[in-house]
Amino acid sequence: MVLDYETLKFAWWLLVGILFVGFAIMDGMDMGVGTLLPFLGKSDNERRVIINTVGPHWDGNQVWFITAGGAIFAAWPAVYATAFSGFYFAMLLVLFALFLRPVGFDYRSKLDSPRWRNTWDWGLLIGSAVPVLVFGVAFGNLLQGVPFNFDNFMRPWYTGGFFELLNPFALLTGVVSLSMTVLHGAVWLAMRTDQPIAGRAARAAQIAGLVFIATFALAGIWLSLGIDGFQIVNEPAHSALPNPLTKEVAIVEGAWLHNYQTYPVMLAAPIVGFTAAFLAIILVRIGRHGPAFVMSSLTQAGAIFTAGVSMFPFIMPSSTHPNFSLTIWDASSSHLTLNVMFIAAVIFVPIIVSYTAWNFYKMWRVITIAEITEQSHSAY
Repeated sequence: MVLDYETLKFAWWLLVGILFVGFAIMDGMDMGVGTLLPFLGKSDNERRVIINTVGPHWDGNQVWFITAGGAIFAAWPAVYATAFSGFYFAMLLVLFALFLRPVGFDYRSKLDSPRWRNTWDWGLLIGSAVPVLVFGVAFGNLLQGVPFNFDNFMRPWYTGGFFELLNPFALLTGVVSLSMTVLHGAVWLAMRTDQPIAGRAARAAQIAGLVFIATFALAGIWLSLGIDGFQIVNEPAHSALPNPLTKEVAIVEGAWLHNYQTYPVMLAAPIVGFTAAFLAIILVRIGRHGPAFVMSSLTQAGAIFTAGVSMFPFIMPSSTHPNFSLTIWDASSSHLTLNVMFIAAVIFVPIIVSYTAWNFYKMWRVITIAEITEQSHSAY
C-alpha cells in the first residue's frame, strides 16, 4: 500500500474538498454566467455574447461535478447512500434543473423566434441558479445535522421531509452559495466581454460580492451563537475498519468552533473567503479583471473549506441519533479501494487540469457582438 489507512482517510477528505473547489471554480463560473444571462444581456446579440463566453467550456467543466460525485460514491459509500436517501427530492430537483442547461445551450439559437430564445434564457437561469442554491441549502442542513439512523441491516433511514430542508439557516447558506457563484460568473463576464456588457458585469460582481460577505458573516455568527455542533466523545482507532456505530457523539454548544480553537491555522479558510471576496470587489471596480478572477476563485475555495474544517471530521452528522453520525474515520471505503483511487487521482487529476488549461489557453479572447454577428450560424 502507498499510504497507511488513517492517512488515506484524511487524504481523501482533502481530495474531495479539492474536487468540490474545482467544481465551484470551473462549473460555478458558467453557472454564475447562466444566472446573470437575462439581466446583463439587453438584446439577443448581447445574450449570445454572454453564452459564448462559456459555450466552448461548460460541458468540459461538468467533469469536475461528475468526478466529485464519483469520488464521494467511491470514497464514502455510506455517505453517498445516506445523502441520496435524505436529499432524494432535492437531488431530483437539481437533476431536472440541470436538464435545461445542455438543451438551452445547444438549441436556443436554432430558431429566430424571440419567444423561443427568451424562454431558453430563463431556462438557463433556472438550470444554473437552482443547483447552486440547493447545494448551499444542503451544506446548511449538514451543519445543523440531518435526521437519519441505521436499522439492524445498516440501511440508512431518513426521518425528515423535503420541506424541512428549507429551514431559515439552510436558505441563508443557499444565498451564500448563490452570491459567491454570481460573483464568480460576473467577474468572468467582465474579463471576457466588451462594453457595455463588461461594465454591467463589473457592477453585478460588486453587488454579489457585498451580498456574499454579508451573508457569509451572518451565517458564521448564526452558527457560533445559535446552532449546536457535534463532538466525538469516544471512538475507536482511526485506522480501524469502518463502523459508524462504535463511537459516542455529543451535541455541544459552539462545537463547530472547536477546531479553530484547537488548530488556529484553520482560521485561514474563512479569512481567505472574506479577504478574497473583498479584493475581488476592489479589483473588478478598478478594471483589474484577471486578478479579480483569481480572487473570486479563492473566495470559492475559502467558503467551501470553511464548511469542511468547521465540521471536520464529521461528514454527515445525525441530529436524531448523534452516535450514528458519519465521519471520515468510520464512513470510508476499504484500505485497498482508497489506495487504488489515490493512485488513479495522482495520475488523472493533473491530466484533467492540463487539458483544461490548454483548452482555455487556445480559446482565450474577448467575445464581441461583431464576432457573434459574423458567425451567427456557428456560434451558440
